[in-house]
Amino acid sequence: MDRPNARPPGDPCDEARVILEARGVTKCYHLGEVEVHALRGVDLSVCEGQMLSLMGPSGSGKSTLMHIIGLLDRPTEGSVIVEAEEVSSMAPNDLAAVRNRWVGFVFQSFNLLSRTTALANVELPLVYAGVSGAQRSKRAREALERVGLGDRLGHLPNQLSGGQQQRVAIARALVTEPSIVLADEPTGNLDSASGVEVMGILQELNTQGITVVLVTHDDTVARHAERIVRIHDGLIVSDEPVAERLSAAELREAVVDMAGRPDA
Repeated sequence: MDRPNARPPGDPCDEARVILEARGVTKCYHLGEVEVHALRGVDLSVCEGQMLSLMGPSGSGKSTLMHIIGLLDRPTEGSVIVEAEEVSSMAPNDLAAVRNRWVGFVFQSFNLLSRTTALANVELPLVYAGVSGAQRSKRAREALERVGLGDRLGHLPNQLSGGQQQRVAIARALVTEPSIVLADEPTGNLDSASGVEVMGILQELNTQGITVVLVTHDDTVARHAERIVRIHDGLIVSDEPVAERLSAAELREAVVDMAGRPDA
């Protein structure tokens, strides 16, 4: 399918395939008689295989934009285009099917079921997708091994450290083999060492070809990406490559040298 309309000159995905676009996206909430304009006309292209940070202070509209590009919410006006298909006007069931196939989510609060093992937590999206029990178990094990938790399959969340819980959440995001991972403040509830571990996993996944979008207010976290999009008062105010990208692997080595190997 041809991509509808040409992208503007200087688009950051000019040399790469675009897998997601937001065009003229607005979002207005009504609180009684008051209108709150969370987004005021946002244009954003996400390139295949890129690691992008969406950065802004509290109330800037970054989380609203994440929910819209993650297909958890619809724009008031504008379009969301996934793999050259306009999806924001789809029926709810069709939109959910695209979302479940296309995007994996990682949240600040982990969102794990407290009485369910790591393996079962990771299997959960596959249950909703109708995958057979044997295949679910196989894919969940592989996802946990991918984030270094192959020896924690039967552990409950309260038997895991914060960093390990977030790694379970990353494995859950990966198990459906999505085109893109959206990570909303993924280090917000972690200590510094565990945060570096998680950023290292996200960077490693990105080197394997997975597109990663980080939503953050933290400049240090944002600089682990190769591109930073800054949003303020519902508008994108800058979209620039990272001049000196941080390497989580190098930061972790420095932490280990100073304090010994941390328990992530």
